Amino acid sequence: MAEEKKAEQEFQIQRIFLKDLSFETPIGAEAFFTQHQPSVNQELATQSRKIDETHYEVMLKLTVTATAEDKTVFLVEIQQAGIFYISGIDEENIPRILNTVCPQVLFPYARETIDNVLNKGTFPGLMLAPINFDALFNQAQANKEEASKH
Repeated sequence: MAEEKKAEQEFQIQRIFLKDLSFETPIGAEAFFTQHQPSVNQELATQSRKIDETHYEVMLKLTVTATAEDKTVFLVEIQQAGIFYISGIDEENIPRILNTVCPQVLFPYARETIDNVLNKGTFPGLMLAPINFDALFNQAQANKEEASKH
């Protein structure tokens, strides 16, 4: 009886790096004299690309904008990226890993960088709440399936 040997599943973080960072205070010093509590908006996107048979680059893009009285107080845009080694995992499961596990690894790095940049701009840190990347992926998949029905 021949035994089939299943490939061992491996997931490793190879490198975490800052791909791009932008910080703006468009209204300048006026930002420090506003009497209104700024409204903070957060936008999120992920991108991934296959580097070779086992390596993937995943990028988490986060844009945080604070506005008060219809003026932008500050704007932070970050592209936090990582290189991940993935081997022995079924092809149909890789998109889930690239869109849930990898961004979950990258998010704390992005959050820390945003807080550091805001601190250097003399704004208080935001303490961004954790993000449920699994729920976002499931919602995107449901939307994709719904769109294919029409």
